[in-house]
Amino acid sequence: MRKLFLTSAAITLITSIGAQANDLPGQGKRVKPIQSTITEETFQTLLVSRALEKLGYTVSAPEEVDYNVGYTSIAKGDATFMAVNWQPLQENMFDAAGGNTTFYREGHYVTGAAQGYLIDKKTADQYHITNIEQLKDPKLAKLFDSNDDGRADLTGCTPGWGCDTVIAYQMKAYQLEQTVSNNQGNYAAMMADTITRFKQGKPILYYTWTPFWVSDVLKPSKDVVWLEVPFSADPQKTDTTLPNGKNYGFQVNNINIIANKQWAEKNPAAAKLFAEMKLPLADINAENAAMRAGQSSEADINRHVDGWIKSHQALFDHWVTNALH
Repeated sequence: MRKLFLTSAAITLITSIGAQANDLPGQGKRVKPIQSTITEETFQTLLVSRALEKLGYTVSAPEEVDYNVGYTSIAKGDATFMAVNWQPLQENMFDAAGGNTTFYREGHYVTGAAQGYLIDKKTADQYHITNIEQLKDPKLAKLFDSNDDGRADLTGCTPGWGCDTVIAYQMKAYQLEQTVSNNQGNYAAMMADTITRFKQGKPILYYTWTPFWVSDVLKPSKDVVWLEVPFSADPQKTDTTLPNGKNYGFQVNNINIIANKQWAEKNPAAAKLFAEMKLPLADINAENAAMRAGQSSEADINRHVDGWIKSHQALFDHWVTNALH
């Protein structure tokens, strides 16, 4: 009789678990994430995908597209979400694709994302360079000339990322167009050349952002220093002065998860998850540094995601549980 009872209880438990699995809000629904062509964004994108899978969704591998295409795709419903909405840097793209009427955006996934211009510390100390405006002086600008045209060579950013528009705007506002060449192109390739120059002991001038691996290779305060700007010059007319009075030309950004608004309204558990998730910027920097060190294959990045979840299992489970209630 006792054996029969235990068997019946086990059957009841198994049936209950099966019912719960079938009751998950994402059961039978497919999610299509997108990200930019910056492979280092895959880590934070896959982390969201893993959490969605716990809600029952079938999640496709992230598709890489240009940022402006990404916003348009989500707005149209051709894609579901993006975990790399930079606010306010990409607000013009966000607004152009429909803004809050088209997108669901609640909470901040990553906070404290900085951007700006840096030079090598050796040159900064030797010539007392603290502000990019000083490069209006042709003699100082020539220090950073890598192609012998007499102008400083700035490693800028890839066209279409949003930072390209701000940099071009600032070069004009700070009257640097005659002494500084704003080099645009493949950022990874340009930074590889910049790092090579640094290792050769040559002066370097570049733009970068965090979270990204660059600041792990060229460490601020040790290898390089941030340059201030003479005044706020932003296409969106915002004040970029920090609370401590410093001004590096860019607002500190938040990085958000955005989704198609109609989809989010039909999937409240996923919407709640998007608002709930928080990822430390330092954790992204560390993962990006591992990629830079050679762990950059698809298998490597998936292993990084799984490792992060294992190390933060209670937090990850908390996100999922809260989304379900």
